[in-house]
Amino acid sequence: MTKFTHSRSVPKGMQATYETITALTDAFCREHLNGEYLELARDMTAALCRKRPSPLASGQPRTWGCGIIYALGQTNFLSDRSFKPFMTMVDVCAGFSVGQSTASAKAQTISRALKISPLNPEWSLPSLLKRNPLVWMAEVNGMLVDLREMPREVQEIAFEQGMIPYIPADQV
Repeated sequence: MTKFTHSRSVPKGMQATYETITALTDAFCREHLNGEYLELARDMTAALCRKRPSPLASGQPRTWGCGIIYALGQTNFLSDRSFKPFMTMVDVCAGFSVGQSTASAKAQTISRALKISPLNPEWSLPSLLKRNPLVWMAEVNGMLVDLREMPREVQEIAFEQGMIPYIPADQV
């Protein structure tokens, strides 16, 4: 089942780490990206804080903040000029004063920990969900179908089960 809402609950022992990292990612997103990245970065930080053991328990907050934005950027085509916002990964790293190899390694650790793959619907920007084919594909009676093309009744069931973020006809 696809999950489109995230918890921001954080264990007490990780609260200070969460606040430190989100202060960095919030500032970066406000200056260079947008509110969607800011919200997903908070969600991702909280998810990483809940991991046992949390990878965020060691290392520098700025490298983790950079890794979080890097991982989100990879999932959401941040370095593709045809998507908005646009920013190269080199510029993301420079914004956090982190080397690209370090940021890439942190992003890889994050992606493994949260099982993030390309076009991962769970970590897609809300504005990109409509364009993400993985959000809308489902197996129905052994056939792979695009739920946007299915009858409304099927879409309502898929929405109720958390498989899709909204009913397409309601988003006109």
